[in-house]
Amino acid sequence: MSVLEYLANGLVFSSIIVLSSIGLSLVYSIADFANFAHGDTMTVGAYAALVTFGAVGGLGATVLGLPLGFFVALAAGVAVAALVAVLTHKLVYEPLEIGSIGMLITSIGVAFVYRALVQLGFGTDFTEFGIQVLRPIDALIPFGIRVTLHDVAIVASAAILVAGLHSLLQYTDLGRKMRATADNPDLARVSGIRVKRVKLWTWIIGAGLAGAGGVFLGLYNQVSPRMGFNILLVVFAAVILGGIGSVYGAMLGGFLIGMINQLTPLLTDVGIPIGIEYANAIAFVIMVAVLLVRPNGIAGEVTS
Repeated sequence: MSVLEYLANGLVFSSIIVLSSIGLSLVYSIADFANFAHGDTMTVGAYAALVTFGAVGGLGATVLGLPLGFFVALAAGVAVAALVAVLTHKLVYEPLEIGSIGMLITSIGVAFVYRALVQLGFGTDFTEFGIQVLRPIDALIPFGIRVTLHDVAIVASAAILVAGLHSLLQYTDLGRKMRATADNPDLARVSGIRVKRVKLWTWIIGAGLAGAGGVFLGLYNQVSPRMGFNILLVVFAAVILGGIGSVYGAMLGGFLIGMINQLTPLLTDVGIPIGIEYANAIAFVIMVAVLLVRPNGIAGEVTS
C-alpha cells in the first residue's frame, strides 16, 4: 500500500471517530460525566439502521454508490440512538444525584444493559448491511489510492454533520445556550436558561451523532454487538487528546487518533515490526506524550 492510500484510509476512519468523539465530548461538557454507554449507543444506532435497511431495501436510486434506502436507515439509526439516550437520561441519569463518578459507574451498567438487549435480539455473530461491495475508484488507482464511493460517502456525510453542528453551536439560540451551560451551568440557570431542556437537547444531538458513527462503522467494517465497546477507548483517547469538554478539540483529536491508527502499518514498511494490531496502543502512547506536555489536551483551556 502507498502512503496516499494509508492517508485516505485514515481520513475515512477519522470521520467515524470524529462523529463519535463529538457526541461524547458534548455529553461530558454539559451533563458533566464520562458516559461509558456511548460506545454501545453507537451499536444501538447501527442495529436500528440494519433493521430499517432490511425493511426499506434499496429504494432504487443510489447516492455515492449507496442505495437511497441506506440513508433512510441512517436517519433511523440516528433517531433510535437519540430516543434510547433520552429515555435513559429521563429514567436513569436524571433521577440520580450521585456525582460524576457515580454517574460514570452507572453508565457502565447501562452499557451492559444495551449490549445484552442487542445480543438477545440479534445474537452475537457479525453481520453486514448487505450492500454490494464496489470496485475502487478508477481515477485514483494510478495514484496508489484504492478507496470506493462508499468511503467517499462516509467522509462526505461526516463533513456535512460536523458542519451542521458547527452552525448550530455558533449561529443558533440553542447553540448559544449549550455553550453557556457548558461554561457555567449555575450562571446559565440564574440567567434564565432552562438547563434541563439544554441537557435534553445535548443527549439528542450527542447520541444522534453516536448513532451516525455506529452506522458508518458498520458500513466500514461489520455490525456486531461489541462494535461500539471495542472502539470506545479509541474515542475516549480522541476526546482526551483534543481536550476534555471541548467539541472542537474532539474534532481535532478524533482526526489525529484516526489517522495515527491507520498510519501505523507504515512502521512495518520502514522496518519497524509493529503492525496494525498495535495501532490503538500507538495512539494511546502518543496521547500520553501530548498530555505530558499539555495536560489539558490540545484545545483544552489552560488552568492556573
